Amino acid sequence: MDLKKVNAPLNTVTRDMGKLDVTGNVYESLAIIAKRANQISVEMKQELNGKLEEFSSYTDTLEEVFENKEQIEISRYYEKLPKPTLIATQEFLENKVYYRKTSEAIK
Repeated sequence: MDLKKVNAPLNTVTRDMGKLDVTGNVYESLAIIAKRANQISVEMKQELNGKLEEFSSYTDTLEEVFENKEQIEISRYYEKLPKPTLIATQEFLENKVYYRKTSEAIK
């Protein structure tokens, strides 16, 4: 996932519930957005942990641990990104999320 190309807002936005009613049921739409937000959150966490793992060393004791500037910059970058719920909502409104109803898939 390319987080630099995400055009989601950085702050909380008041949404018109009518625009979220793409599926015909607002609660179903919110469930889809929530599941996508969880997926995005897991992706971001794995990416961050992978980048931070480069700086970890297992021989350090508590006295030897020091602040690493690159590690701090990476952490700040991820803190400034839009939250996964905002990214998922933006993707949903732009029709970038694929979903299907399980009752339709069974038929």
